[in-house]
Amino acid sequence: MGTQRPSRRGFLTACAGLLAAGVAGCSAAPGGDGESPASTPEPDASLGDESAAVEQLSRSEDEDSPYVAAYRATYQSVARIRVYTQSGTGGGTGWLYDESHLVTNQHVVDGASDVYVRFPEGGWTSASVVAADTDSDLAVLDVAETPESATALPLRAEDPAVGTEVIAIGNPFQRTGSVSAGIVSGTDRTLRLPNNFSIPDAIQTDAAVNPGNSGGPLVTLDGDVVGVINAGSGDNVGFAISGALTRRVVPALIEDGEFDHSYMGVRLRSVDPLHAEVNDLEEASGVYIHEVVSNSPSDGVFRGSTETVARNGVSNIGVGGDVIVAMEDTPIPQQEALSSFLALETSPGDTIEVTVIRDGEERTVDLTLGERPEL
Repeated sequence: MGTQRPSRRGFLTACAGLLAAGVAGCSAAPGGDGESPASTPEPDASLGDESAAVEQLSRSEDEDSPYVAAYRATYQSVARIRVYTQSGTGGGTGWLYDESHLVTNQHVVDGASDVYVRFPEGGWTSASVVAADTDSDLAVLDVAETPESATALPLRAEDPAVGTEVIAIGNPFQRTGSVSAGIVSGTDRTLRLPNNFSIPDAIQTDAAVNPGNSGGPLVTLDGDVVGVINAGSGDNVGFAISGALTRRVVPALIEDGEFDHSYMGVRLRSVDPLHAEVNDLEEASGVYIHEVVSNSPSDGVFRGSTETVARNGVSNIGVGGDVIVAMEDTPIPQQEALSSFLALETSPGDTIEVTVIRDGEERTVDLTLGERPEL
């Protein structure tokens, strides 16, 4: 595939054509993935249908654009999702993982009683939720029928380099088949969950991500999926669940109906300069154990804060707790690294070596991981 970056005029021309083609779907007020209630899963014909996208692509004036090539290689495998719940309708995006399974976000299908999907070729078809995992915000759908033009998209195992050009494909505000372009702005991000846990190893992008993009693929210009779009935070900041985490969770959802997340049972804080100062650490690096949860896997293995102090206007700075600096042979310089190691390298029941600093001395302890409790 060519790597020449398109001219701004060529890229805008291509995207304008794609946007004009991607206007199928029902109207809905901006601000959420949801759609206006409808008695049937048929779209509003006044907004066109997905066949317009195919026709428009054949008229592209910029045949050498890598953005057009990446879109052409993947868009047939990206589906619009419509969800019916007791409280109304909602929706988002999904993409074909294998011949009969779509990957999307858990929050897209949460509370679903009926689910329908529509690929660019063909009409609406029914789907069922195979399994969903709140702690990764991933879900798998079984699709009753897929068109021949839809093929499984390759999912990359490694995080892309920061600066990698990507496109986000989905249905923002129900505008079917829309594409936005940007770069990978960061990797190894942490997405906080309402249950006080977090999704590790997330990918940050400046590609436009809006309601309706949820569950869609974040794709390199080579056509590889590097993440499952999760959320947009405004100000050109969007996030995707990494391909590495998706490759762990999705097969378990298909085979077992669930994914078991490793659990330590500690409350952590990344070591900042104040933590390093009050604990007499040589450098501000590592993960500080502020509290050990009673009867958890870490109870009796690690030590939490023995007291808290105030310094420079900051209160509740822990003193006396262990500082984790490595797990097995992996350095742990901050909390994001610890979360990613647990999510990508371990399973409940594993016993791992953890290197900590306690009372100014480095030591190694063995920790047998548990299963994350439901909260």
